[in-house]
Amino acid sequence: MYAVYHGPKGLKQIANSIHKKTVVLENALVQLGFTQKNEFFFDTICIDASSFNRNQLKIWAEAEKINFNYFEENKVIISLNETTSIDDLHLIIEVFEKVANKKSTAKIEFTSDRFPSNLLRMGSVLPQEIFNKYTTETELMRYIKRLENKDLALNQSMIALGSCTMKLNAATELIPLSWAEFASIHPFAPKEQAAGYQEMIQLLENYLSEITGFHATSVQPNSGAQGEYAGLMVIKAYHKSIGQSHRNIVLIPSSAHGTNPASAILAGMKVVVVKNTENGHIDFEDLKQKVNQHKENLSSLMVTYPSTYGFFDKEIKEITDLIHENGGQVYMDGANMNAQVGLTSPAEIGADVCHLNLHKTFASPHGGGGPGVGPICVARHLSPFLPTNPLIKTGGEKAYQSISSAPYGSASILIISYAYIRMLGSEGLRKSTEAAILSANYIKEKLGGHYQELYSNKQNRVAHELIIDCRPFKKMGIEVTDIAKRLMDYGFHAPTVSFPVAGTLMIEPTESESKEEIDRFIEAFISIKNEIDEIAEGKADKESNVLKNAPHTLAIITADQWNYDYSRKKAAYPLDWIKEKKFFATVSRVDDAYGDRNLICTCAPIESYDTAQS
Repeated sequence: MYAVYHGPKGLKQIANSIHKKTVVLENALVQLGFTQKNEFFFDTICIDASSFNRNQLKIWAEAEKINFNYFEENKVIISLNETTSIDDLHLIIEVFEKVANKKSTAKIEFTSDRFPSNLLRMGSVLPQEIFNKYTTETELMRYIKRLENKDLALNQSMIALGSCTMKLNAATELIPLSWAEFASIHPFAPKEQAAGYQEMIQLLENYLSEITGFHATSVQPNSGAQGEYAGLMVIKAYHKSIGQSHRNIVLIPSSAHGTNPASAILAGMKVVVVKNTENGHIDFEDLKQKVNQHKENLSSLMVTYPSTYGFFDKEIKEITDLIHENGGQVYMDGANMNAQVGLTSPAEIGADVCHLNLHKTFASPHGGGGPGVGPICVARHLSPFLPTNPLIKTGGEKAYQSISSAPYGSASILIISYAYIRMLGSEGLRKSTEAAILSANYIKEKLGGHYQELYSNKQNRVAHELIIDCRPFKKMGIEVTDIAKRLMDYGFHAPTVSFPVAGTLMIEPTESESKEEIDRFIEAFISIKNEIDEIAEGKADKESNVLKNAPHTLAIITADQWNYDYSRKKAAYPLDWIKEKKFFATVSRVDDAYGDRNLICTCAPIESYDTAQS
């Protein structure tokens, strides 16, 4: 949106302004007698501090509320950006005038460039219409609103994405993100200038440690997958510290999230897959065989609890004990912590380390590629190895490395989860977990006579999510994708499709949804099942029906021609309450598989990049 609003002219103007101001600053400081070490630069200059008292400069600068970069010895590094004003420039120069004990006579002239001319981009930049159209705030606002209207989001209806916990992001949690006290602090600002931030981060880490039953927490990882990697690296460092660096085998159940094996490979481990039984449990006999086979090199087990199949595995403690007895550590994937908080904990089941998805269990916004936070919580013996930062120390005394470039990862959004925990308190957190489990089991019971539920525990209960099997509908020509698309006509985002089992839907209602909304969701599923039955009974055409043609867009419903055997009302308003809650998808069906298997290059031909011809 920044690029859309400013467009190529605005972005060039901003870039030129930043560079010119940096050149002005260099000229002034050189005129004062300081040495600027960067031969070329855009927005950053480097002052040689070997000939003056850098500590005194820092004192004077901080008195004017200016932070320079002092991380490199005998250097003062200064970066400017579009928010740096002329007054700011004068203030910076005045600080250096104090050090030089004289006034600068350099003129403030925005003329020369200090980067190689061959790096100048000569061709067009952002020529597409979208970057040259919305030049007023009013028009940009309307454009953003039109995009929002295309999105079936949580402000429209329930999003029951299994294993992804799409819960309410309360306004009270989100508003502080706009406060300058949180939004305007640089990741590498001195700790003493961010005491409130430090207190909030420490409290949040303490809360997460208490919730998981562990000794310490690091909020540095930026995502759940990065948390997996961080946790495995902590285990790796621990094994090295006790002279067992040869342990490199990670056992992973076949039901695991795909990021588990990927993280293990990135951490330099070797993956050995453990089977699951037909009822979804970890195959304990296969686990014992794999443990015995690899016990001399066993690093760890990665296990999700509740399982990826949506239930609490009764043998979990026997599983973790087996790993420990053979010298391994237990990594618990925290994707399903929404079924644990306040009732049990990773430490209680025998894990040594886990990651948490703050953008799942603890209400930070989810989706869109970020920002995410995937903290790791560890037992006491692993805490010395928590990740640090080369510039601002964090983590344990024997920290192996940093995981993210910033010391506290996506620090600005930690306030969301902090507020979530503080407002709910221990009782509220437990009730949230209980409500999430209750909601999932309520849906299971209500849909039980219409759909086959795939997995449950020995008490015929699920955890906070359930899997319904859509594979039996294949004989009617109906695929799981058809049900997912048809749900859009009912105003619902599809649950997770074909994970962890192909041809299934994984439903997670969370604790955020009212019984009224859950009942609407159930009614939609039952109505869709009735539509499938019509196909089975020959009342609807097997090739052209409301499921195969879903979703029905507004353009389709209002077209002059209607070439379907069913009515427009059945297509768009199959239930009466949809009239008040109608959502129209912007586009209808696309061939997903074709697009996945037939990549099309939209870039210019390779010859156009051959500068030798020009």
